[in-house]
Amino acid sequence: MGIGFKPLDQPPTVGVRFFAAGFAACIADGITFPLDTAKVRLQIQGEGSAAAATTAPRLTTLCTSTMAAQFDMAAGPFNAQNRGLSGTIVCIVKQEGPKGLYSGLVAGLHRQMSFASIRIGLYDSVKTFYQKQLRREKDGASMPTRIMAGITTGAIAVSCAQPTDVVKVRMQAEGADPFAGKKRYTGALSAYRTIAREEGMKGLWKGTGPNIARNSIVNATELVCYDMVKEEILAMNLMTDNLPCHFTSAFITGFVTTCVASPVDVVKTRFMNSRPGQYTGALDCAMKMFYEGGPMAFYKGFTPSFMRLGSWNILMFVFYEQLKRGFTHLNQQNRYREVKAPI
Repeated sequence: MGIGFKPLDQPPTVGVRFFAAGFAACIADGITFPLDTAKVRLQIQGEGSAAAATTAPRLTTLCTSTMAAQFDMAAGPFNAQNRGLSGTIVCIVKQEGPKGLYSGLVAGLHRQMSFASIRIGLYDSVKTFYQKQLRREKDGASMPTRIMAGITTGAIAVSCAQPTDVVKVRMQAEGADPFAGKKRYTGALSAYRTIAREEGMKGLWKGTGPNIARNSIVNATELVCYDMVKEEILAMNLMTDNLPCHFTSAFITGFVTTCVASPVDVVKTRFMNSRPGQYTGALDCAMKMFYEGGPMAFYKGFTPSFMRLGSWNILMFVFYEQLKRGFTHLNQQNRYREVKAPI
């Protein structure tokens, strides 16, 4: 017996996919946000250490309060470099309270409603468009077509939602200021205003290049992997098109996506959180990271990244599939009532 809504007899409309993707991503983000915050904190460990002596007053914009302690006593018990996922989460709760795990949540939800709606909700439509343009793919979309669709929607989504991502990363990276005793941003709107005032509008679009690269890779990997794993499971009759199938496909997708996207994700986080003039560009950021930490610098925060992406993918795709079906069934019922209603 199937779990949840039954599979649809007809494909959902573009509007249904658009809103279902946004709502599903918001639900997944709300549940997994503490893991994302821990991931960001781990990814920026050691950032700007070479210039620490001249940038102490700006330390909060570069790193967490734990890292500020590292600045004062590198070998002490607060050395952020020695903390893993659980240690980072505990440290954030102790120093900033539980709400510290949700710094930037509002901006994160802004981001998902504008970002996921486009990159996920429009994927099937763009994939169908490319299929029609090629005209040769009558037995389903090929992998190159799916990849092109994923890259396209990912790039468009970043172009529209970049300011929300900048604010989210800044607020997540910011710990309690060890010098001023307060945070730089009081909320999402405050962050938008402060960044625009101090860095100009271009500050809100900082890191657009690496973010497009990162999200094109993530989107193509995520959606193509889910698409193809799900199709293979159904083709082999291992499961029916219901929750267990969606769960399994999403879990595999989360692991594959983390492996592929982690290096670009770390560069994106470092660059977007950097102070003005610290890096000349994303490539400079990547080169300095490699020089300071070697290849493993690009996989900082891999465990929380996988835990977050794995759980996020499971939640998002499961809710997305169910919301698509739920909204479509609701639309069909409303149309049925309109037809049956007496004139």
